Amino acid sequence: MDSGDFLIGRQPILNRKEEIVAYELLFRSAGLKTAEVTDSSYATASVILNTLTGFGIEDILGKHKGFINLELDLLMDDALNLLPKEHIVIELLETLQVTTELIERCRFLKENGFSLALDDHEYSPVYHELYEIVEIVKVDLMLSHPERLAEMVKHFAPYHLQLLAEKVETHEQFKQCLDLGFHLFQGYYFARPSVMEKKKMDDSGSTLLRLMRLLSEDAEQIEIDAAFRGDPGLTYKLLLLVNSVAIGTRVKIETIHHAIAILGRQQIKRWVQLALFANTDNLGMESPIVDMAAVRASLMENLASCYPLLKNYQDSSEKAYMAGILSVLEKVYDIPMDEIVQKLNLSDDVRDALVGRQGGFGKLLHLVELLEEMEYDELGEQLDEMKTSIDDVLLSQKKAYGWHKGFA
Repeated sequence: MDSGDFLIGRQPILNRKEEIVAYELLFRSAGLKTAEVTDSSYATASVILNTLTGFGIEDILGKHKGFINLELDLLMDDALNLLPKEHIVIELLETLQVTTELIERCRFLKENGFSLALDDHEYSPVYHELYEIVEIVKVDLMLSHPERLAEMVKHFAPYHLQLLAEKVETHEQFKQCLDLGFHLFQGYYFARPSVMEKKKMDDSGSTLLRLMRLLSEDAEQIEIDAAFRGDPGLTYKLLLLVNSVAIGTRVKIETIHHAIAILGRQQIKRWVQLALFANTDNLGMESPIVDMAAVRASLMENLASCYPLLKNYQDSSEKAYMAGILSVLEKVYDIPMDEIVQKLNLSDDVRDALVGRQGGFGKLLHLVELLEEMEYDELGEQLDEMKTSIDDVLLSQKKAYGWHKGFA
């Protein structure tokens, strides 16, 4: 593994409808034993380089924008011209001092098509000139007392700014910022299902589980159609998902039967799996939970073909994808994992992975969870134990971030 290789972390940024509109890109060194970032400028340069040449803008961001932190030296460097302006938002760190030089540079960048944001910010008159240049101000809820938020919003009102609430960790924080007029949101409340209040699984969710089982068992078409017949709302929801992919712009899919005929059962099965996470507001693929579930499942699917214990087994990639999807499901819905595996009649190896992180799929699931949390030391140990290389992880992560392409 070359010392310049590294992982890219993403945290979704959402609009007021809770739809993903951007990602913050985070540096994660692939030198797992020495992952601490001691040079933030080097870290940022690595993020930029890897985004452009390693992962690729389209793979890591899709149609969304990417937020990248910049220290002063990189902000002043002409290397910024390498960045695709339409895809990148430059974040000015809170450690930057407001100087004439900084203001002139920011004004130049804006005039040349860049979008700029202030990171971890609290209102101060000192930033008046910057407020007239930047487009977004990120307010750290951990640093700003709730009672001061309304006052800050009033101070920002005269400027043409979008306010982004970051480190949103509870529904109450989200609701408060929504009521105050914040435009964008970022935090564990959206990105980690484990900190969300679990939802009851409604009838549509139960139907989806039944459909997942039928599709996995390669049931007759008449049985699949029958499962949809009593739930027109679910049919509509799935059609929205299917029509949201690229092919939907070319072929108008009007029925589930038609959708299966056009896309094939494998694709429909994936949509059924992901539909379990699409909420009732029809966010579809822009839901942060759908994105998280899809990335985890895709990452496991890709890694299964590299993991020596699984790569020679039939259907190992498909089983790995299923285990990844269902591992997130338990965190979102108030339904025990034992009940989930019982309803789906899963194979013993997938069941053991989900219930106790046991067996080959269990080790793979544990590896992916460590990767999500960036637990470097334990991740390195797990890779050694599984005889899997970090290069395989990097390639699998790249493919997983581009999971939308699998439905195009």
